[in-house]
Amino acid sequence: MKKTTLIKEGKAKRLYNTDEANVVWVEYMDQATALNGKRKDQIAGKGVLNNQIDCILFELLAAKGIHTDFIKKLSDNEQLNQKVDIIPLEVVVRNAASGSFQRKFDVPYLQEFDQPVVEFFYKSDELDDPFINTNQAVALKIFDFEESQQLEKLALQINRILKERFAKAGLQLVDFKVEFGKTADGEIVLADEISPDSCRLVDLMTKASLDKDVFRKKTGDLITVYQEVLNRLNNSQEEAHV
Repeated sequence: MKKTTLIKEGKAKRLYNTDEANVVWVEYMDQATALNGKRKDQIAGKGVLNNQIDCILFELLAAKGIHTDFIKKLSDNEQLNQKVDIIPLEVVVRNAASGSFQRKFDVPYLQEFDQPVVEFFYKSDELDDPFINTNQAVALKIFDFEESQQLEKLALQINRILKERFAKAGLQLVDFKVEFGKTADGEIVLADEISPDSCRLVDLMTKASLDKDVFRKKTGDLITVYQEVLNRLNNSQEEAHV
């Protein structure tokens, strides 16, 4: 398998074509962004940590029956993915109040919800990724009603799996963002990445942030925090097999 031409360079990854038509070579970059890319920093080692965490979580989800674009890990900062057409939505699942939800509704930080909240945001840096409801998304032909229900169901299934896995690592999954894509035959699958870039995680006991909020808010060292998440995932996985 060889990578060929660059498809695109995003905020945190470079995507390349390969010598197989339906396979994409993904390279995780040492770039951290906030405010929809308005703030950017190069942070050595970030790409390696994100890729390793993402591989652990996507392998877990695949083992639990979630169809994904993930094929395999190639190196510390590279992986192979199935080529998909990304649905231009960010699907956010919230288990407790934080971020824009907390600000919008003026509720206490980490107030837990009786049931998870699922939200859709339209993927557009130019428009600052605005919130979009189902009717609006259908009107824009992003999906149809049946597909909207499928995305919500998948997002909640992913939430249940991730909440349990992170809890074993001593972490509370506050909220997370995922993206979905369509394969060549039209199947909707989980795509993009799941990492502390796209999740809010706090320590179960201390409630200290262990995610990109330490970069957004300048409250800690991103590499130290991401390494802690990876160590906890690895250590709790080992303990589960003892």
